[in-house]
Parts: sequence; structure tokens; C-alpha cells
Amino acid sequence: MGGCNTKQNAASPQAVANKAAGGMASSVDGFDNIVMLTDSYKVTHHLQYPPGTTKVYSYFESRGGAYEDVCFFGLQYFLKRYMVGSIVTHAKIKEAESYFKSHFSHPKWGYDASLFNRAGWEHIVNSHNGRLPVRICSVPEGTVLPWKNVLFTMENTDPACFWLTNYLETLLVQVWYPTTVCTQSREQKKI
Repeated sequence: MGGCNTKQNAASPQAVANKAAGGMASSVDGFDNIVMLTDSYKVTHHLQYPPGTTKVYSYFESRGGAYEDVCFFGLQYFLKRYMVGSIVTHAKIKEAESYFKSHFSHPKWGYDASLFNRAGWEHIVNSHNGRLPVRICSVPEGTVLPWKNVLFTMENTDPACFWLTNYLETLLVQVWYPTTVCTQSREQKKI
């Protein structure tokens, strides 16, 4: 691709969300919930951008490593598995809010509801039918190029969702694993 475009256990986000919701079972799997697939500190980033921000553009590159070249691979899986179609729902927003309320609550100071961007996620459901308003462009998978080159870029396509670009970074940095395996395999074949 080039161009633009489980069982529950006590440690799972679903289990924590269920407990926070009074032990009620959730119909949503936390590991299938894009709203929850981020680093916890990124949940609050929507509050930290300068007023008037409407566009965030991010890029992924290999900054260096054991080999002069990198073989890009794996983005298609993450896009198809986690980001295609109407993937944000009111049920997923509710589950994530419950989880983050439990996660960010403090015994003395309680919970600040502004930390979780419920309105932003509801905007995605209501304005985009649950589809993520982002554009991702990449070099074709299998491309070999020197490090310090852009492998893929991501930007929001809805000015109200400027915060979403870097929210999704946690999921997409997982592309480094298949890219590393592919790069190492390519180098080992040279021996």
C-alpha cells in the first residue's frame, strides 16, 4: 500500500471499565476500542494545544539504527484492523470514559471530567458516522529507503479533530515492530 489512506482478564481495560461501571458487563472489547488504544497522557492532549489549532500534521521516520536502510512494512494491517469503517460508537465512548474516569481519579481530589474528550469523540460519531477524519499517506509497503526519510504521514481532515492526529500515534508506532522484522530479515538474507 502506498498513498493516502479476546478473552477478558483482570488486567484488561475492559475489566477495569466494567469494574468502574459497577461490575456491569460491557459489550465492547477494550482492545477493539480505538478510543482506548492510546497512551494515557494523550487522553488529555486536547486541552494542551494552543487555542485556534485546526490542523495537526505528523510524520513517522526511522531516525537511524543498525542498518543504513529500512524496509517499511506493516501499516496496512493496523489500518485495516483498527481504523477502517465506522469504528467509533457511543458504546465505545461510554466504555472509554468509564475506564479513564477510574484511571485518572484521585482518592483525595476526585476526577476532572474535562480530561476525557467526550465531546470530540461524539463529534466523530455524529459528524462522521464513527469514521476517523484523518488522512494517512505512506510509501508503498516493502519500500527500502535510507533512514531519516518519511515513511508515512498523518493529518486530521476535520478542523474540530486536530487532537486526533497524535492521539492515534500510540497505535501506529506499533508499525515499528513489523518494519524492524522486515528490515532485519532483508539484511540477514545478504549474509
